[in-house]
Amino acid sequence: MKFLKNLFPAAFLICLTISAFSQQSSKTKAANKLYEKGSEVKVLNTSKINTSNLEFSPAYYQNGIVFVSSRKMQGKKRKYFELFYADLDATGFPLEPRKFSVHLKATQHKGPVTFDREGKTLYFTSNKVENGKTENESKTVEHLKIYEAKKGASDWGEVVELPFNSDNFDCAHPTLSADGKILYFTSNMPGGYGGMDLYFVEKTDNGWSNPINLGKDINTEKNELFPFIHSSGNLFFTSNGYKGAGGLDLFMIDIGGRKWGKVTNLGQPFNSPKDDLGLILNPEGTRGYFTSSRKGGTGKDDIYMFEAQEGIWGRTTPSLFTATLKVQDKDSKNAIEGAEIRVFEKTADGFVSSDDNLFEGVLLPAEDGSDGLTFKLIRKDVKTLGKPDIHSNKNGEAKFDFNGERRFLILVTKDGYENKELVHSTIGNQSNDVINISMKKSFCSNLNGVVKDLDDAFIPNAVIRIKSSCATKDEVFLTDENGTFSICLRIGCDYKITGIKENFLNASVEIKNLNSTEPLSKEIVLSSTGSDLLSEGSVIVLNNIYYDFDKSFIRKGAAHELDNLYTVLKSYPSIRIELGSHTDSRGSDAYNLKLSQKRAESAKEYLVARGIDASRIEAVGHGEKQLRNECKDDVRCSESKHQFNRRTEVKILKIDAPVRVQYKDYGPDEDDTEKN
Repeated sequence: MKFLKNLFPAAFLICLTISAFSQQSSKTKAANKLYEKGSEVKVLNTSKINTSNLEFSPAYYQNGIVFVSSRKMQGKKRKYFELFYADLDATGFPLEPRKFSVHLKATQHKGPVTFDREGKTLYFTSNKVENGKTENESKTVEHLKIYEAKKGASDWGEVVELPFNSDNFDCAHPTLSADGKILYFTSNMPGGYGGMDLYFVEKTDNGWSNPINLGKDINTEKNELFPFIHSSGNLFFTSNGYKGAGGLDLFMIDIGGRKWGKVTNLGQPFNSPKDDLGLILNPEGTRGYFTSSRKGGTGKDDIYMFEAQEGIWGRTTPSLFTATLKVQDKDSKNAIEGAEIRVFEKTADGFVSSDDNLFEGVLLPAEDGSDGLTFKLIRKDVKTLGKPDIHSNKNGEAKFDFNGERRFLILVTKDGYENKELVHSTIGNQSNDVINISMKKSFCSNLNGVVKDLDDAFIPNAVIRIKSSCATKDEVFLTDENGTFSICLRIGCDYKITGIKENFLNASVEIKNLNSTEPLSKEIVLSSTGSDLLSEGSVIVLNNIYYDFDKSFIRKGAAHELDNLYTVLKSYPSIRIELGSHTDSRGSDAYNLKLSQKRAESAKEYLVARGIDASRIEAVGHGEKQLRNECKDDVRCSESKHQFNRRTEVKILKIDAPVRVQYKDYGPDEDDTEKN
């Protein structure tokens, strides 16, 4: 307790756990107990990240959470609160944590953080930073301030202090609205209602506005802390100023409309006789995390995960915005009846639909004639996407409910018309009431094709590559389950149509000077190579797994090739693999070897978390020992050439049965660049 008193103001002691260090930790088997309230909410101690010290205040980032901890690191004397990152497994349970940032190292206390929706801007609580030292090091009380940092090529940097901070009071616990325009925080600045109050500032073209107190409908004469604003419009916070279960309790209030709701105590199982604080919630309102010092934990303050399938008290599910889609002919302006409309959610790592994925990952040779294999992402043909979400009526209209705080791809198709795509956004919980869609009539020849083998057996899920003399980029898609495909070819062009399938030799057909709109039929016959694509010694190169500098956790949008690999391992349990990670040449040999080993283990951990037996995977770090080009030490190379060396390779160590596999994927990889 003396340690904290020397470093933090009294207000921050309350922010954590008032009696955290005076209580004895209760280490029992109850640490893994599942708390329930009927069938509404389940709560589970996240035992893999909790220690006998303090873990608190999680925030969503990439594929996991960032949280604050006072844990001791490898025998070092604990001196500062530090930020840690933990990936989430498929169930949302946090895995083994790692330090979050190199640049934001613990030479000052780092407290609760919040990120913008793109993960490129960070706001965090800290002691004042001045020439690398904390301000007023000799003082026993140091005021807390909020800082902004930007995601750079290698780590977080460009740290700036926000303008509303002061040397005379505390500002802490930032939380950013989904649209990035409002920042909520807690402060004991003059003019409040007592203790720590909740405030907000608005982002303008000229910077941040002056702080505005959220008022007496929320703030009390005691302390309101750890705000979290959810996209549903509900503000969650911690307080000891309302009647509750004891200590600090969790509360929520709807501030999404012109008329605010009333402060509601979350009750059990969120609140306990001990301190409960720092709740966060996913956009769907169904899963989240909070901090508690309740009995049965791993240590003092622990982080807990909860699931609430119907939302918290039914009031945290996303907002719905009904829009009318109006489909019409681009030239005549006439309504188009019977247009098929499919809506996909656009995420940072691709387009995702609740029923069908828009893309499929296919395992193919890395290059023509190459022995190496890689997963290539292929967009599905419209006819393989299943039933459309909605059809336009005789007036060309169709209604659709869009979830708030999302981006969507709308795909519209109609025989005789070119496919139409447009992006629709409800960011900021706003949406257009009417979405106008103009479709252009197609002037093309419909090619109906089929891919077969020499025995006339149809080949499903074969890759079809269309090379046109009228286009600079090839068009690529897949055959359906019957080995057939259909595409509208533009008049006046030459075409080369190639069929590609694992375990077969490529084959092509050509169409010269297409000058008629009459339908065409073509067969592509593939010859078997006589060997299986996957066999002992086969190597699959996973090029699109990205990591942050000096870290081994996997970035959001970079795990899809591991998802493809998971599909193979799950479908064929006889396969054993070596998962090898490679770096580029930058950095010392020893550093790169150690880093690559951590990265290989991180990829293995990702697969094991999804249910693959750990004994089937050997994780090996190769460092920079197996470069694929000339970019050795002291050789100047472009970033793309360095990235060519950074990859994860999968070597098949054992396989008892030949395999013929199909691969699923959730969308295109995020356009991103790693730095070692």
